[in-house]
Amino acid sequence: MIDLFLKGGPIMWPILATSIVALTAALERIFFVFLEATRRNCRQESEIITLVEQGDIASAVKLGRDSQDFVVRALIKALEHPSRFSDAILAAARQELRRYSRGLTILDTIITLAPLLGLLGTVTGMIRSFGMLGGTELGAPTAITGGIAEALIATAFGLGVAITALLPFNYLNSCEEKARLALEDAASQIELLLKEAVR
Repeated sequence: MIDLFLKGGPIMWPILATSIVALTAALERIFFVFLEATRRNCRQESEIITLVEQGDIASAVKLGRDSQDFVVRALIKALEHPSRFSDAILAAARQELRRYSRGLTILDTIITLAPLLGLLGTVTGMIRSFGMLGGTELGAPTAITGGIAEALIATAFGLGVAITALLPFNYLNSCEEKARLALEDAASQIELLLKEAVR
């Protein structure tokens, strides 16, 4: 594997760097999503909705004040300003979803960058191969094919990094979407209850 890596030429080092960054970002984000899933407290969320339905907003805020559930946290921040609930829940939801989207830009960039680095390796390998055609090393076909091999190895590694990064990227995007829907669902229920209480 090391020999194959070294045969890929100097562009393999930036590709290796992107793979390490992608792996680190993906593992950190997956750990974050797992941690947030363990902190979800649907029962507490239901209790808060019930208290709001009963008109006891103060008890609802008190119940969820120290919660680690991101949905409950957003609801409590918004319920602290019941007269401006719509604006407050939008701000709180944005803040919570920002935590979910953190690191996704890195993965998105690497998915685009890694194949381009592979393509750069292709170009530099072909330049080296064709450069040897005009030199004194024309009689050494292995030197020419070595440049072509360098080009193909770099491309393969670049595509491999992009494909590998794409899987956690799509998974994390789906987790962010689920979090957004959970926030929207809870916020809609509370907003309807508050509107009914005003009538």
